[in-house]
Amino acid sequence: MIEGIILSCYATKAKTAYVYLRYEYPTCLDRMQAALDECYAAGYLGQNILGSEFSLDVCMHRGAAAYICGEETGLIESLEGKRAWPRIKPPFPAVEGVFRKPTVVNNIETVACVTHIVNRGADWFKSIGVPADPNNPRDPGSYGPKLYCLSGHVNKPGCYEAPLGITCRQLIDEYGGGVWKGRKAKAAIPGGISMGLFTEKELDTPLDFAGPGRVGCLGLGTAAVVVLDETVSIVDFLHNSCRFFQHESCGQCTPCREGTRWALEMLERIKAGKGRLKDLDLLLEIGDSIGIIPGTTICGLADGAAWPIKNAIRKFRGEFEEYIKRTNPQGYAVTHAVKALPILAAH
Repeated sequence: MIEGIILSCYATKAKTAYVYLRYEYPTCLDRMQAALDECYAAGYLGQNILGSEFSLDVCMHRGAAAYICGEETGLIESLEGKRAWPRIKPPFPAVEGVFRKPTVVNNIETVACVTHIVNRGADWFKSIGVPADPNNPRDPGSYGPKLYCLSGHVNKPGCYEAPLGITCRQLIDEYGGGVWKGRKAKAAIPGGISMGLFTEKELDTPLDFAGPGRVGCLGLGTAAVVVLDETVSIVDFLHNSCRFFQHESCGQCTPCREGTRWALEMLERIKAGKGRLKDLDLLLEIGDSIGIIPGTTICGLADGAAWPIKNAIRKFRGEFEEYIKRTNPQGYAVTHAVKALPILAAH
């Protein structure tokens, strides 16, 4: 990874690199700093590296790392010691980024591949993964290996490296040892909660950059796959999702700030046995109306908040309707406005 950073900085003529790390990972910080100290001692970092005219400093930076820091300009704001509010673009970071200097933001997993590509060549790297679809000019292909984080209701959760393009079912069965306790899968999150949901019938979808989008998901995301077994309530899943995104919204954009709040309030009311069938259409309206994709927000957090709503209700609508009718038999069909329940501070 450090070698990949050095090569990338040399290629882009960067003189400083920052490795942004969540504050909660002290062991990772200690190991990374020890490795950087070794590189400085060996002359691989610092001034005039190996007698050349190239100089580079790599700095570890511990940040509070809210979810919004997954947006590159929000991360830059946090790195500069400010509140992690995404910036309006343009200017883009490559023009004006950290401390108003041109900046390239990359995932650590990306720079870790640089050394292997330089040593073995682009053709070797492209031999791994999925080639571009010749019938889709917008598909650049999904090349190389991927770190898939598998968790949830599987026998062997963990982080597995595999070629891009394995199916979700392969990851669960061949790497994760199958669904735990002899149960069946009900759904799976393909790449972090913001990507939406696979149904059980969609588990044969390839986990590459194009695959999840073919079944209505936002994308591959972080490739953090979470498996939900047949006992999980999708209503509970969506309530938890909405609670998370309402908490993580930075509040800068009105559609995201208000949309995540109203979605949570409706889910709170449904969970309390006061839901209406009409609420499902209102939730879908919120999901379809917030985010970068409809062009209403600065960053993509709202899209991430919307996709679990859209996928859960459209793919499991029968379960939501059954829940609402069962828990509110007298009022599930009403269409007039009803009072929102207070959201407890603990949420």
